[in-house]
Amino acid sequence: MSRLGTLGARLYRGEVGYDFVGKRKIWYGVSILITIIAIAGVVVRGLNMGIEFSGGAVFTTPKASVSTTDIRQTAEKAADGHTVVVQELGRGGLRIQISELGTKEALPVQEALSKKLDVSTNKIDTQLVGPSWGEQIASKAWQGLAIFMVLVVVYLAIAFEWRMALAALIALIHDITITVGIYALVGFEVTPGTVIGLLTILGYSLYDTVVVFDGLKEATKDLTKQNRFTYSEVANRSLNSTLVRSINTTVVALLPVGALLFIGGGLLGAGMLNDISLSLFVGLAAGAYSSIFIATPLVADLKERDPRMKALAKRVRAKRAAAAKGEAGGDRSAEEGDSGPDTDLEDAGAAPAGVVGQRRQPASRGRGRGRPSGKRR
Repeated sequence: MSRLGTLGARLYRGEVGYDFVGKRKIWYGVSILITIIAIAGVVVRGLNMGIEFSGGAVFTTPKASVSTTDIRQTAEKAADGHTVVVQELGRGGLRIQISELGTKEALPVQEALSKKLDVSTNKIDTQLVGPSWGEQIASKAWQGLAIFMVLVVVYLAIAFEWRMALAALIALIHDITITVGIYALVGFEVTPGTVIGLLTILGYSLYDTVVVFDGLKEATKDLTKQNRFTYSEVANRSLNSTLVRSINTTVVALLPVGALLFIGGGLLGAGMLNDISLSLFVGLAAGAYSSIFIATPLVADLKERDPRMKALAKRVRAKRAAAAKGEAGGDRSAEEGDSGPDTDLEDAGAAPAGVVGQRRQPASRGRGRGRPSGKRR
């Protein structure tokens, strides 16, 4: 068995583990800091909306030997100061994107590009997008997001409980905020492919969270009938038991997405693949983090406020204090030696149930019942 497999088995059996729930304040602080930075990036820098949302024109040229710098300068001059983005395509062509460009303004740009590349205008594909179409796309995206969130909360509240539904919702908002914030800070362009990627990572993040919650639900069944562990301790053990599975799932999901991002988008120049895979890559990593460090610790926080769990925690602490007191009393008795009479811990009432103490055995044990210890005559 591999080292990772051995570690996973030991985590599942509870032989080793990391206190994720106990150190939840650290993870909350890290997430709050990242979220604040992401929101600040959106507020200060804003999102670089693609022409699908802001309107504009896209020109696709055949294979060209002209540099992208020359093409950008030519397009900016013909577009009269509009923002121009030039992207190299995998087959050697160019994709020139100009935001907020109307139909009348697009014709001079097409002619200027045709002259610069020494090709006919018919070989330059021109696509115009109106701002109203972009507004419809954005409106539909927000509607889809709102419906998805409502369905998630309803499902989790029915399948699990409202605390888990609330924790999952906060984790999803956490993932979206981080992904959008990275887009704003780095300046990535937001396209319909980006929206598709965002909606996709919501489903993946929810899947990973539900897997963890399902194990937690099973582990905490009839929890109040015992006095050994608190809810937070059982939640942490449940999280550790599914930790390797979550890591493996995330790595397996990131590998093909990384291939789409770095090979499909970087080397082949597939624009739509690049947009989708970029949001997927960022969102999958954020989703794995939130399911481990945010969702389960948050459920434990909410659950520990339940009166039944408070009573359980009180009983657990009392039992452990009694056990520690009993062990200390047993150590003192061992230090005092055999000066006292033979007594059992259970008879003396010195130790709680489940605590095993040392017993002194009678000197005549093993030599025959009722016979004296001296020689026979």
